[in-house]
Amino acid sequence: MKHRFFMPMRYLVLLALVSILSFSLTACNQREKTAEEKVEPARELVLATTTSTYDSGLLDAILPDFEKKTGIKVDVVAVGTGQALKLGQAKDADVLLVHAKSREEKFVEEGYAPFRKDVMYNDFVIVGPPDDPAGIRGMKDAAAAFKRIAETHSTFVSRGDESGTHMKEMSIWKAAGINPEGDWYLSAGQGMGAVLTMANEQRAYTLSDRATYLSRRDDLDLDILVEGDPILFNQYGVLPITQDEAHQDRFAAAMAFVDWITSPDTQALIAEFGKDKYGQQLFYPNAK
Repeated sequence: MKHRFFMPMRYLVLLALVSILSFSLTACNQREKTAEEKVEPARELVLATTTSTYDSGLLDAILPDFEKKTGIKVDVVAVGTGQALKLGQAKDADVLLVHAKSREEKFVEEGYAPFRKDVMYNDFVIVGPPDDPAGIRGMKDAAAAFKRIAETHSTFVSRGDESGTHMKEMSIWKAAGINPEGDWYLSAGQGMGAVLTMANEQRAYTLSDRATYLSRRDDLDLDILVEGDPILFNQYGVLPITQDEAHQDRFAAAMAFVDWITSPDTQALIAEFGKDKYGQQLFYPNAK
């Protein structure tokens, strides 16, 4: 015969009360611990970003909103994506806003940042002199256009600085099956604004992000000749830099920036940028 053990009701009630009290104390202790561990963000952060976000005027348009809302001052270092990643590795920057997704994902895998988030996108365009000596105007295949530039030995100015734009350019040359070299191919080692000026002076072709080109268009005698190829897609991402225990205030500031730039309000600011001044949207927000 099986025997069943029945606990008196008063003991069941007592046990339930003890369990509830224990849970409440545990939750209270956790909240106190969380409050104790909360780190106040640093009052200043270093943002390493691409020259395109700076040269286009986007940062000047949106950063005052961040500084006003958080009280955190932003020191902008505008360099190529490759150099921005190096600044992040050395912890000479607190947060990155760059545009070379595969490099960014590797950066996270190596532990330099805990994650990356999409922020916005636009596209690259191939620009060149209006008389178009290589005859690429209207082409929809960027690799084929690059191949024609090489075959005609038409002057091409490359960023040559390991920036996101330079990486994109090299991927297009690879798709074209060409290793660019010779007197016609000029490696500038400069930012996008300087390269556009150089291409204008040399009556040359170059690859530019659309935003920087449009922001400089009135000072240039260069036309957009090739656009719309999927290979010209240009995604921007944000990455907070991993910090040691002694610099968690810098990480907190970086996280405040990440939360801000991916927020609906800031995404709306990004979407509106350029419409008044340039007559078109320059960046398309896509933070999730």
